[in-house]
Amino acid sequence: MKRRDFITVAAAESASIPVLAAAQSTAAPQDKARGELPSSLPRSGRSGPMAPATGLILANLRGSGGPRLAVRIEHGLLDVTVAANALGFSIPQSTDELISAGEGQLRQCMATALASHRDEWFVSEDSALFAPCISNPQKIVCVGLNYRRHAREIGMAEPKVPILFNKFNNAITHHRASVPTRGLPGNHFDYEVELVVVMGRRCVDVSEEHALDHVFGYCTGNDFSERSYQLITSQWVAGKSSDGFAPLGPYLVSADLVGDPNQLKLETRVNGELRQSSNTSDFIFNCQQIISYCSRLFPLEPGDIIFTGTPEGVILGMPKERQVWLKPGDKVATTIEKLGTLEINVA
Repeated sequence: MKRRDFITVAAAESASIPVLAAAQSTAAPQDKARGELPSSLPRSGRSGPMAPATGLILANLRGSGGPRLAVRIEHGLLDVTVAANALGFSIPQSTDELISAGEGQLRQCMATALASHRDEWFVSEDSALFAPCISNPQKIVCVGLNYRRHAREIGMAEPKVPILFNKFNNAITHHRASVPTRGLPGNHFDYEVELVVVMGRRCVDVSEEHALDHVFGYCTGNDFSERSYQLITSQWVAGKSSDGFAPLGPYLVSADLVGDPNQLKLETRVNGELRQSSNTSDFIFNCQQIISYCSRLFPLEPGDIIFTGTPEGVILGMPKERQVWLKPGDKVATTIEKLGTLEINVA
């Protein structure tokens, strides 16, 4: 599609927002296995820290002045930070700011920008320079051994309570990033597709029944790991938190567009070869149970993220004679239904 056609289509969408919004809520994804996404649309009503945003597929874009907030529309991305600066709207500058401070005039900015035919406000997905869809969580909580078939493939019993560990913020990286492995101790590098929960409200001692009420949205994650140092002691962080070991994105999808997080297809491909293919229905502990359990141990704050575990198909679970660890030059794509595909390059 030519750039002018792209803008024309985007602008036309703003004239039919109510119809599109209604259709979007009931239509099935076109291709669940490939993580097909709907589009974000302006909607009426207010949203803030106590009223999580709805109907949004968000991204952060890289820029010289820091991350810029963007929303996914039908044929690409609207750079709402650039549009807001030109139009005089007050909006959050990133997903982190949106979660902590609310939408501001985001909806008005989106509607005006879509009708304005300004090429420089729109970016194609192919050319977009994505930043991590969450860049500064207070906590990165990870759950280990949380899929039944994964526990069986590595010969371990199902845990009685969630196994928790953490990563550090230096591990966070973005869609299409190069994850550095040269010079690191160990060379047993592995992938882990994971559903990542992004908290939207402060959460302390919450019940399972109300746990999802505190969720802002979800994104695709890859719990990139170096297995020899992960397993050298009973504490896993040594193999989990090097630079770039927590890719996120490309999109943060609001919870209403995802529906039940415990019924999502997910997969990993390495150099195009399918390695993982499963469903979050194989969780040992579902999202409600994980959030409730964590909230009894420590507060979950807006913007905190939870990696919920990986299914079967990791290199670690293969027979030793078949284990070929990731190496520089490999391309890893992790896909989750309704959330999209996260790509990284091993460097």
